[in-house]
Amino acid sequence: MSCKCISRRKFLKGVLATTTTLTFGCKFVSPITYPKFDPKGVPTRTLGKTGIHVPLIGIGTGSRFCSVYDEDKGLEILTYALDHGLYYWDTAHNYGNDKVISEKRVGKILKKRRKEVFLATKVHARNAEEAKRHIEESLKRLQTDYVDILQIHSIKSVEDAKEVVKKGGVLDVVRGLKEQGVAKFIGFTGHSSAEAMAILARDYDFDTMLIALNHFSTGHENFEKHAVPIASEKGLGIMVMKVIRPRETIKSLSSKDLINYSLSLKQAHVAVLGIDSMDVLKQNIALLKDFKALDAKKMESIRVLLTPFFSHENVAWMLPDYRDGLLV
Repeated sequence: MSCKCISRRKFLKGVLATTTTLTFGCKFVSPITYPKFDPKGVPTRTLGKTGIHVPLIGIGTGSRFCSVYDEDKGLEILTYALDHGLYYWDTAHNYGNDKVISEKRVGKILKKRRKEVFLATKVHARNAEEAKRHIEESLKRLQTDYVDILQIHSIKSVEDAKEVVKKGGVLDVVRGLKEQGVAKFIGFTGHSSAEAMAILARDYDFDTMLIALNHFSTGHENFEKHAVPIASEKGLGIMVMKVIRPRETIKSLSSKDLINYSLSLKQAHVAVLGIDSMDVLKQNIALLKDFKALDAKKMESIRVLLTPFFSHENVAWMLPDYRDGLLV
């Protein structure tokens, strides 16, 4: 019996309704094809083995972005970013608060401009069936039937990493969706355990890693030195986050220096930055257009200044039980 062509929407419904093994005899006949994204003059890099050219700064739509309660202002930020070359957008199923749901806001722009955006979202659930429900909800909110990167969100420990890769677990869910074209690439994120991130990068077939940059865990694991090189060796696209968070404890560090530091790392491809105003967005675009990689001396001087931050264990996002966003 031959396979019949079906709409991607109907196909997606079938994918998400299946068992966690996600095995099909008929694959979707229209794979995702990419237009040439327009960076509008901002510098780009190739996102590892994905082969996609992305701007050096990605638009983070987590807590800072969701603090913009005015919907028109939030949409203005997204529109301006896209119109000025920042087409890599990062969101998650659980980004939001009592007034704003990140994916819903992003979806209002995607509805008309989906092909212009390189879109990443995340699933935090550790149960396969719950993960499928969350992914389906994410796609509805985003008003799309595919994402460019689907990420397993917030890996906290080696034990957590082992949980997501169990047979029939969340990794099997995202792998299946990649096989069917619902997700072009798959990745994982984290800011709690460099060891766990290194294990996933080394031992499993991910395409990307989003990792906290300026952060040592309680065990004083250096993410930049211990996890990033392994991911780089495997050819993963490497995105860094929490780039300017050190200013919470070290006021003498400027946002500009911290952003330039992250953009100067040879093994990182994108810095995902939370945007909470048009002023911040315009400053970041200007910085990006004028960006020149820092020399080794300047990089080392910033590392020295970061030392007090690395030993500070009371910043909320550095604690083991911290999770970006809220359940929405």
